[in-house]
Amino acid sequence: MYKATVTLGPVDFGMKAVVGNHTVIIDEPVSNGGQDTGPSPNEYVCVALASCTTATVKMYANRKQWKIDSMQVEVEKETTPDGKNVYKRTLHIKGNLDDDQLNRLMQIANVCPVHKILTQANTVETILAN
Repeated sequence: MYKATVTLGPVDFGMKAVVGNHTVIIDEPVSNGGQDTGPSPNEYVCVALASCTTATVKMYANRKQWKIDSMQVEVEKETTPDGKNVYKRTLHIKGNLDDDQLNRLMQIANVCPVHKILTQANTVETILAN
């Protein structure tokens, strides 16, 4: 189980999240009424997908003893006119890897846990506490 607790600060949209032993800042861009003091919730979704992909690919490469010299994963989120979110993920992997290994790493990227969360039906239950 994972848990995050977000508290609204004294300035509109300025938030502090506590996740495990970590505290992170969240805000909205100025164009949405925030102060842009931290990433927005949508940006954190992109961070989650990019970081999960990076970790999943690296774990697999380590198990196979494939040497990755460097890796960068970029994620851009766009919303289509009909309201569908599209996450465009680009992997930049450098190392002594052949085409078959690179293709396998692309397949592995598609099974990272956050990818699975974003591509399957989910349920959000909301409870109003007193």
